[in-house]
Amino acid sequence: MILLRGDPLACREMVELITDYLEDALSRSQRRRFEGHLAACEHCADYLAQMRATIRITGRLRGTDLTPEMTRDFAAIYRRWQDELG
Repeated sequence: MILLRGDPLACREMVELITDYLEDALSRSQRRRFEGHLAACEHCADYLAQMRATIRITGRLRGTDLTPEMTRDFAAIYRRWQDELG
C-alpha cells in the first residue's frame, strides 16, 4: 500500500501497518503519521497494545502449555489458512 504524504491514516490502514511498525520497517514519514494517529485514536492505541501483549505472551508458549483441544484447533486454523493460500 502506498500512502501519500500528509494523508491522514484511517484505522483500517493502521491495522495493515502494525506489523511493519513493530518491525521498524516504516519510513520516517509513515512512522510519524502512524504515531500521530495513535496519539489521537484510543482504539488503535489499544489494538497496538494488544498486539504487543500477544507477541510477548506467545513468545513464551511451549507445546506442553497447550491442551490437546487447543492443538487440534490451531492445526485446523493452520490447515484452513493453507487451503486459502491455495
